Amino acid sequence: MMALATLTVARSLRAAGRYPALPFRVALADGRQLSMLRLLRLLPGKRLVGEAELEGGRVLAKLFVGRRCEKHWQQERAGLEALALAGVPTPGLVAAMPMAGGGYALLTTFLDPAESAAESWARVAAHPSGDSQALAILGPAMAVLGRLHAAGLIQEDLHLGNFLFHEGQLFVIDGDSVRVISRGQALTQSRASANLAVLLAQLPTEWDGQAALLSSYTAGSCRAPLDLPALREQIARVRAWRLQDFLSKTVRDCTLFAVERSATRFSVVRRREAESLASVLVSPDGAISAGVAFKDGGTCTVARAVIGDRVLLIKRYNLKSLSHALGRALRPSRAWHSWREAHRLQFLGIPTPAPLALIEERLGPLRRRAWLVSEFCPGTNLLSHLSADREPSDEVGRAILNLFESMHRARISHGDMKATNLLWHSGQVLLIDLDAVVQHRSLAAHARAWQRDRARLLRNWPAGSRLHRWLDDRLPAA
Repeated sequence: MMALATLTVARSLRAAGRYPALPFRVALADGRQLSMLRLLRLLPGKRLVGEAELEGGRVLAKLFVGRRCEKHWQQERAGLEALALAGVPTPGLVAAMPMAGGGYALLTTFLDPAESAAESWARVAAHPSGDSQALAILGPAMAVLGRLHAAGLIQEDLHLGNFLFHEGQLFVIDGDSVRVISRGQALTQSRASANLAVLLAQLPTEWDGQAALLSSYTAGSCRAPLDLPALREQIARVRAWRLQDFLSKTVRDCTLFAVERSATRFSVVRRREAESLASVLVSPDGAISAGVAFKDGGTCTVARAVIGDRVLLIKRYNLKSLSHALGRALRPSRAWHSWREAHRLQFLGIPTPAPLALIEERLGPLRRRAWLVSEFCPGTNLLSHLSADREPSDEVGRAILNLFESMHRARISHGDMKATNLLWHSGQVLLIDLDAVVQHRSLAAHARAWQRDRARLLRNWPAGSRLHRWLDDRLPAA
């Protein structure tokens, strides 16, 4: 493989954007050649991170190829050195030097086998707060973060992906985001609390203030317990900012999403799905025609389509008349709204089928028809799954209450709470038909909307029935 690898330079890697040909070689300033075998992360035109080979040994290589990349290379090196000096586990530095053809390389020990805390957490994220398996992942991360703070360091890009489990030990990676605030002296409580809130805000709300997590942090930091009310406020602020930042990414070209726009069309697709959904993006109506229609009404057409080995749900939002078209032209389409709200729900951990692509017909700034492509959920709706004369099983009952408690905490209303818009599948109740979903800013507005949602949900079953009474007794109060 190495003999076939192309020798390249920073300029060529910048020009390759998201698609550099692998394997490739770069020459280091000391005359050695590094072979990049597999990419793990890519910032087009700026940075490539991957598994590489140097003199017969495996390394993790970070290649900084942007035109003004020296600053980030220096920060990466300084951050790793600060971690090592503080005794915080981090991969060993193998080499840090310029590349012969421009740009800079930083090489560290390749940890294998290894798994990020984010990958570990994904397997247990649905477990209840305080779960022992979840704590076995989160506890070490909190303890290591406490050690960082005790050494006067913070991680400015703090997320579980920057913690790596290897042979029973947790390592901190991404030195570029490590900052020395007060070398050798613990951070102030306010600074430490603010950084801690960034990590906790990425967990479900039921983990906020979880005693076992905070105990792990204080054990690592060797400091007095944090001010819990102040920490909760900081978590709420960070969580709100992260949500808005994520929602803005769902309609612009970035690492997660691929966007194409012209005077007559706008489309966005999850980047990892772009290739498999290419035919749907080109002709969504063709996919609908080849699929099985569920609904073909005036306002929308809904069909199940099989694309490759994937089963999708495609919803086209129609224009009934000229007046309807004019009324919708200057507003975000219902597909746009549903796309955004589906991502909001997923971000907040509220079950809904995964949104995959959004397509809008446009005429300059005017919007016309639109399509929403989602994962197809084969579950049964609650109107069919539940019987009015029986209480739900323990598993279904927990899932129903978890859904509505999560929505209530986040101040989210649905707007059309028919039981057919609630699907039971794989141990969860999923919310569908998101055209009227709203996250309310004020308690009063949410209280009014929840009262309507709650009443509509209960009307699905006869008043006085066992199921109606069970729900009325257990749902959040109106």
